Amino acid sequence: MDDLVSSPSLDDYRELAESLHPLAVQQYLAANDWQLEAQVPDVRQIWRLHDRARVMLPLATDFVDFAQRFRDTLRSLATVYDWDPQRLAERITVTRADLFFVRFDQIMIDGTLPFKQAERTLDGLFKMMKAAATSADDPTHSHRGRRSSTVNDFLDDDIRLGHTKRGSFVFTVVTRLGDPLPDHEDGPEGPFQRRVMETLATGLHAARDLSLSWNPGAVERAAEQGLSANLVESLQDLTESDTLRELDLSFDWAASAPPPEVPSSRIVINRDAIAGLPRVREHLVRREEPPSTETLVGQVRSLTREESSGDDQEETTIVLSAEVRGRTRKIHIPLSGDDYGWAIFTHTNGLPFTVTGNLAFERGAWRLTGPVAVDSSFLRHRQR
Repeated sequence: MDDLVSSPSLDDYRELAESLHPLAVQQYLAANDWQLEAQVPDVRQIWRLHDRARVMLPLATDFVDFAQRFRDTLRSLATVYDWDPQRLAERITVTRADLFFVRFDQIMIDGTLPFKQAERTLDGLFKMMKAAATSADDPTHSHRGRRSSTVNDFLDDDIRLGHTKRGSFVFTVVTRLGDPLPDHEDGPEGPFQRRVMETLATGLHAARDLSLSWNPGAVERAAEQGLSANLVESLQDLTESDTLRELDLSFDWAASAPPPEVPSSRIVINRDAIAGLPRVREHLVRREEPPSTETLVGQVRSLTREESSGDDQEETTIVLSAEVRGRTRKIHIPLSGDDYGWAIFTHTNGLPFTVTGNLAFERGAWRLTGPVAVDSSFLRHRQR
């Protein structure tokens, strides 16, 4: 009875058939010892696995019975290998795609993930893939401003979110390698999609190793390893939950291309590594975005007063939300006297605040330090 209950249902195979294309199955069969025995071009193919099995693969998607025949083929393949639909989907997909699994090992009452954490995870994964693609395309890129069309096309067309795997909570990122191309078209390093995933793997290894064992020399070689401040920031986004024990990252490389030369296909970010990520990111930010004099225009989001140690004076600070080099950031700015008064005025009246100073990333946050100059000319006019 237990076997009957746990057996895949018709809906499982229907969902699988809707997520796959027959050409993907054809590529899988060709790469895994199946022999093409006969075919009617663009209609159907007969494939044989030695003396174990034969299957018919429908190709004509416009036939009225295509969906049913395709489901039958997938069910037959699952039976041959004794796999469930999910396992079959992974093996077919990985023929021309690299899979990246992100597993959250954390305390879960009922096997679910908080919605806000899931949203933060998706944003973090996209940021992670964008950072890896940028580094793969140009290791010297500042990760600010525009990316090349190669990077944008990859982000638009070549990455997908796959089915969630069993075991804690696992996100699956699918990077499609595209159709096989002549060697000279992909270049000596293989297709760009594979180079992105290799860069991601080496960058994650470098981030983990640096967070556990600080090495200034490795920071100098960060770009060569695909390591960037944005990549580390994405790891911080994924590891924010206090209930997270560790983040388990692993790769399953496409069978149609040689596996890349990476330290290993699994990287575990434990609590010790998570604690070291802020220091790694801060040093990388300083390298990628060294301190500079900036004039910022934005909205005052908060104002704080704190008693200064050693005297009776107060330390007053604002947090300004402003665009810096194409990205909206929260900048901490110490102010006093009339300057702090103008910050209160703009915050109360919803006006823009303009200030100039030395911008740098320090102690885990963006800060504007002295000499700080507030432009109050516009505010004086509004005060009248």
